[in-house]
Amino acid sequence: MPQAALQQPFDPEAYLAWEAEQPDKHEYWRGEVFAMVGARREHVVVAGNLYASLKQRLRGGPCQAYISDMKLRVAAAEAYFYPDVTVSCDPRDHSAEGYLEHPTLIIEVLSEGTAAFDRGDKFAAYRTLPSLQEYVLVDIPARRLESFRRTGAVEWLLHDYRAEDDDCRFASLDISIPFDEIFENLTP
Repeated sequence: MPQAALQQPFDPEAYLAWEAEQPDKHEYWRGEVFAMVGARREHVVVAGNLYASLKQRLRGGPCQAYISDMKLRVAAAEAYFYPDVTVSCDPRDHSAEGYLEHPTLIIEVLSEGTAAFDRGDKFAAYRTLPSLQEYVLVDIPARRLESFRRTGAVEWLLHDYRAEDDDCRFASLDISIPFDEIFENLTP
């Protein structure tokens, strides 16, 4: 996790009030606030490809895809995050104003500065969300997707997709996306 943007501890309500007045995004983790730094072009392209592919395939159904500007509340972990892509099939989220709370799928595109947190404490926080069925990590340099799927109350199973695979399956949504579509517009 990056260094805290502010040193004073915030409670969740104070964070939400403060964040609403800020020009930039900040994540909240157990009383600390962390500035969200700009992403590299490859990160933005892959996150955009995934969002566009999911949005197209979900059209007309009960699930909706959201981009990284939509905050996600993880109450049990005292956290608010901005996942790269979130899909919720819960009507309560579709009418939410400030943040989602009931995701089915969360996708994080890894970056050098956040990879350890995304794999560790953030994934532990996400696992406290009862609605979450799948957590996907995208490793751009390795051209790899790691899909963690809930198989029980506390069990998760890893499905590893690499460049030689034709499609990546998002089992929580019963959707497959061609690997080349996910990494479209990236130089090899």
